[in-house]
Amino acid sequence: MNSNIRILVVDDDPDIRHLIRIVLETNHYRVTEAHSGLEALQMLRGQPNYDLIVLDIMMPEMDGIEACKSMRQFSTVPILFLTAKTQIGDMADAYGSGGDDFLPKPFSPTTFLMKVESLLRRYRTYKGKREQYDDIPFQLDTDRRCVIKDGQVVDLTAKEYEIMLYLYLRRGFVVSVKEIYEDAWGDKYMPASTNTVMVHIMNLRKKLEVDPAAPQYIRTIWGKGYQFG
Repeated sequence: MNSNIRILVVDDDPDIRHLIRIVLETNHYRVTEAHSGLEALQMLRGQPNYDLIVLDIMMPEMDGIEACKSMRQFSTVPILFLTAKTQIGDMADAYGSGGDDFLPKPFSPTTFLMKVESLLRRYRTYKGKREQYDDIPFQLDTDRRCVIKDGQVVDLTAKEYEIMLYLYLRRGFVVSVKEIYEDAWGDKYMPASTNTVMVHIMNLRKKLEVDPAAPQYIRTIWGKGYQFG
């Protein structure tokens, strides 16, 4: 049950807040609402134990980008941006401000819930920790959302980080391309999604493996998927 999970929904449109409240409360989440970034920031300072923030970008008083930047000064709570702004630059601003995921409006309740559940699962298991296995020469820093290798930050894209986190949490287990795609992208898997995942895995290997052509840590399990560790 989700009755102990608290989600702060921030949007200046009361109809959107109401719709999101219905979707979340139907799935037994506890919902609090804020009408602006400034109000959300004040609420988070006063009640820091929210499990997730759903944050619009275009709002009065303080927009979502500025609110997120301010929140990141004192909180690692996962933040899901909802916005009608879908250009690459807008997405970069959202992730660059400290956001964890991005969902364009309009969106389906199913896709929205997949995003929410993915973020909550990830942070419940791995919130604010830096983990390292003794036999693996790099570590995942979830505070900064990056990988550290030989004492240096490895430059990962947002999706590369999401895939790496998903694999890291399931070390030793074989995970399918479908599972990786639906977790990292928060969308329904389609056959064409396989190539998207493959390209991101190849890029991760180039950045993390000693020999990307013969990977030691992110291995392909033919006919099944991938295995980390």
